[in-house]
Amino acid sequence: MILYLLRHAEAEPHCADDFSRRLTEKGAKQARRVGCFMKEQCMRPDLILTSPVVRARETAGIVSKILGKTDISEVPWAACGMNPERALAEIQAYSRFKSILLVGHEPDFSSLVATLLDLGKSSSVNISKASLTQIEAQRLVPGSGVLQLLLPVKCL
Repeated sequence: MILYLLRHAEAEPHCADDFSRRLTEKGAKQARRVGCFMKEQCMRPDLILTSPVVRARETAGIVSKILGKTDISEVPWAACGMNPERALAEIQAYSRFKSILLVGHEPDFSSLVATLLDLGKSSSVNISKASLTQIEAQRLVPGSGVLQLLLPVKCL
């Protein structure tokens, strides 16, 4: 399976609650840049899974629109505070897909990447806003991943 991880783009700093923070204009532009890059590189996931948090859903929606007709599924387990072991178990339910894009948060993604690559501490990885990571693995279990790509949006 190819697992793409996309940290949500820049969101407004203040809101009544963290869950409702929306993308800024810069964040929407970042999401478009990632979507365009993925389209140009023929990185078309079979499915997009997204955190239910507004900024992640908006990021997923922009990328999906650019990629064209990619289904989006909101998954509660991808919300802020996602545990890598649970994420891997949940993603197994989608093993029939060749590739998945998961849109979510930090430090959750650093922990997931560190787990997949058997790096030990997640401090070995830092996923900045709107960064795209690609990991390939035959089975999504700890230590099974091969890092193919980790690109911050400023490089796109």
